[in-house]
Amino acid sequence: MQEVIGTAIAIYLLSNRVIPIWGGVLITIIDTFTFLFLDKYGLRKLETFFGLLITIMGVTFGFEYATSKPNAVGVLEGMFIPWCKNCDSRALLQAVGIVGAVIMPHNLYLHSALVKSRDIDRTKKEKVSDANMYFFVEAAIALLVSFVINVFVVAVFAHGLFQTTNQEVHDLCLKHPSLNASIFPENDKYVDADLYKGGIFLGCTYGLAAMYIWAVGILAAGQSSTMTGTYAGQFAMEGFLNLQWARWKRVLFTRTIAIIPTFFLAFFSHLEDLTNMNDILNAIMSLQLPFATIPTIAFTSNPQIMGEFVNGL
Repeated sequence: MQEVIGTAIAIYLLSNRVIPIWGGVLITIIDTFTFLFLDKYGLRKLETFFGLLITIMGVTFGFEYATSKPNAVGVLEGMFIPWCKNCDSRALLQAVGIVGAVIMPHNLYLHSALVKSRDIDRTKKEKVSDANMYFFVEAAIALLVSFVINVFVVAVFAHGLFQTTNQEVHDLCLKHPSLNASIFPENDKYVDADLYKGGIFLGCTYGLAAMYIWAVGILAAGQSSTMTGTYAGQFAMEGFLNLQWARWKRVLFTRTIAIIPTFFLAFFSHLEDLTNMNDILNAIMSLQLPFATIPTIAFTSNPQIMGEFVNGL
């Protein structure tokens, strides 16, 4: 559901609030047809498209990082000394959610299952060993890129919004009449940031281009997450449940599960409710990590399953 929320907010920003959040949720149905179209041309074409989305995310969020110029020493310190002084429960929730957003539990199944798509002579030990090494490098690079992108995002908003009041941001936004300054109340409370407020803040602080670049990055992130979630669901259904569904049925089924509750929430509630739910869902994914990691380690450590390629743990 996170990718649906993110995509809907991105469309809301890009359309300058013309398309409502619930309308953006419905537009995400187009993802289904996009993936069905690309899937006809094979997994490699889909991976190329996936790489394009990641590149867009890296460029857009990297641009925001370069524009805001946070303290590089402070960023590095935060990486290696993860401590947040005087942080409240909301900050803790977001911190836990970041772990789940970077290392999504279903991606363990996705990366494992993608091994099956590689053309390898599995009768030769040296070929399998080489392939395992490259698979390890591929997964490590994917996690590193995801980590760097998240560092860009967190650093930008930590630099710009930490201990910043609503009044301060509101005054900045008054210089840009086209932006929605009213979402920042005229009070001395600290800004309670989310995806939408973050985009408005960037637009008010660094110009409209920064807001639209942020929205494009969110849109790419939403599409990327949609792709990984859909294919992880496919592999789980085929591997664990032995359900051999046609791809269009599987995609429609998974999209419906994600879109229906999000649509009703977007239609009957406020934008803040969606962003709060996003944080909670990311935290839940973080809590689910052991349920995906421990069985995976147990299976790959079993010589009866892995044979001579047991991981040795």
